Amino acid sequence: MSLRTFVAEALINFPTVAAISPSSSYLATAMLEPLTLARTRVALELGAGTGAITHALLDQLSPHATLLVFEINPRFFDCLRRSISDPRVILINSSAENLDSELRRRGIRQVDAVASSLGLAFMPDHVRQALFQRLSPFLHQKSVFTQYQYIHGLQFVGGRLCRLNLRPLLNRYFGSVQSRIVWRNLPPAFVFTCHVRTQ
Repeated sequence: MSLRTFVAEALINFPTVAAISPSSSYLATAMLEPLTLARTRVALELGAGTGAITHALLDQLSPHATLLVFEINPRFFDCLRRSISDPRVILINSSAENLDSELRRRGIRQVDAVASSLGLAFMPDHVRQALFQRLSPFLHQKSVFTQYQYIHGLQFVGGRLCRLNLRPLLNRYFGSVQSRIVWRNLPPAFVFTCHVRTQ
């Protein structure tokens, strides 16, 4: 998919795309570095877009891993289906809000690594909370979750623009939350690395 087509789709359906351009290779690297993918058996990607991070995941996952990829946008999903034939991939054209039922339906009980490109700032707070509540039962003590957020952090609340600070949300569901800035992306983005709370 060309950049022009990506931007056109973003303009038509921005709340689900939540981006103005595909992720850069620098952002993909920052998202995947913390995930120890060589030892991952089951990985989850939320909001794959046109597959910039998906392809990077496949380069690093072991031959025996499974990658479940959620993408709600029909045009992006078709792009993924045409460009990915790897048997390790399960493409799911569904909202990440359905991840618990989709994982259980496929017999998945635990997830080792999660890379999320979801536009959390464009979701109502109760949807964000529900997403993490549904994901949490599938995470174990060594699971790692990464999420990026554009540096401006803008969201719409009651028809007004304001900033979303993701850290309090992530701190609620994870024991350790670290962040770094990736400047070489359009726009620059924070990458959050989250580790499950130890018992």
